[in-house]
Amino acid sequence: MKPTLLILAAGMGNRYGGLKQVDPMGPSGETLMEYGIYDAISAGFKKAVFLFRDNIVSAFEKSYKKLEDHIELEYAFQDVNPQVSTNNGKLINYVQREKPWGTAHAILSAASAINEPFAVINADDFYGPSAYHVMSDYLKSVDTSRQQYAIVGYPIDKTLSPHGTVSRAVLEVNGQSNLRQVVERTKIKEVDGEIKNYDNQQEMTIARGTLVSTNFWGFTPAIFDELQSQFSAFVAENGENPKSEFYIPFAVNSLVESQAASVEVLTCSDNWMGVTYKEDKVSVMDQINSYISRGIYPNNLWS
Repeated sequence: MKPTLLILAAGMGNRYGGLKQVDPMGPSGETLMEYGIYDAISAGFKKAVFLFRDNIVSAFEKSYKKLEDHIELEYAFQDVNPQVSTNNGKLINYVQREKPWGTAHAILSAASAINEPFAVINADDFYGPSAYHVMSDYLKSVDTSRQQYAIVGYPIDKTLSPHGTVSRAVLEVNGQSNLRQVVERTKIKEVDGEIKNYDNQQEMTIARGTLVSTNFWGFTPAIFDELQSQFSAFVAENGENPKSEFYIPFAVNSLVESQAASVEVLTCSDNWMGVTYKEDKVSVMDQINSYISRGIYPNNLWS
């Protein structure tokens, strides 16, 4: 069964100062999302599902039209103020929000569009061709009767920005390359040659080479029931905080710690690239041009 690619494109881009998901990065106006879809097609993905907020759909129209002749497309929407109920159907009250509920809720919002094993990526990240191949190979062979998932991990020192702090989920891996724990760290930067995290104003050093998540996950549809149950509990506990977010690492960590699921940590030969800040754009464009000069990408992806 060929896998599907779920593209999380509902982010607000506050630190970047705009919708970086649609900011051109390639020489012919390609976005990072388009490079991801190009790599996914090469790796054997059959369908791409876009996860939007309804007020930014029009911004993606140009990219969407480029892709229609190359891969099956669907889209889903992340409702900022969805109805949430307990297992017995009682509605859960929470304060009205302007900010999406986070990446785990984004995946849950795409449930109606996905019936096969699928990968999840951020629309504004570049993962490299080899990442899509290792994930595609995993998803094509996964046992869908069990809760077996995967993630592509990248060395933390290859995922930082010189222009400010970044958020990364640190992966603790056992000897069988399975995830033991994943912990979200939200204020990471390099200081005097060392990688530091400053969550809650407490300094912590993270070793170079430590694998982290940049949100390239592999799931089967079994994840949706788990996310629904966890999201209801999350809203019941955090609904009074309009800035609370239901992150993928939180949801996955709960499954791993309870031994309800296993997560294989995959690695690849390419480096991750991203544009957390506007100043990151020049470096990312330079690296894309280096891929083009080596013949990995054509000068125009869709011509």
